[in-house]
Amino acid sequence: MTDEAWGMAPPPFNAENALVELKRALRALQMSERSGGFEFEAKRALEFELKEGAIQVRLAKRLIRTPEFDAFTIRSGADQRKLLDEVKKRLSRWKDEE
Repeated sequence: MTDEAWGMAPPPFNAENALVELKRALRALQMSERSGGFEFEAKRALEFELKEGAIQVRLAKRLIRTPEFDAFTIRSGADQRKLLDEVKKRLSRWKDEE
């Protein structure tokens, strides 16, 4: 397949709208929103903030009272889908650990 232009560009990334969608998806995964982040089973699992047209996300490696976090930057719809896939994997692992 060649690298020809299809005549359409993808829509620009809107961080505010993406954050609303991300929050909705996290609530659907049974996570609770609390002060700039989300918790799972009363333990901090994810923190986020809007910065420079992107969403900065910190995702807990393990569910403990003071977790270590992995950092992610969401600048596109693909980044958002990758983050949600990673959250789903970790939720599954956290549920199995208990």
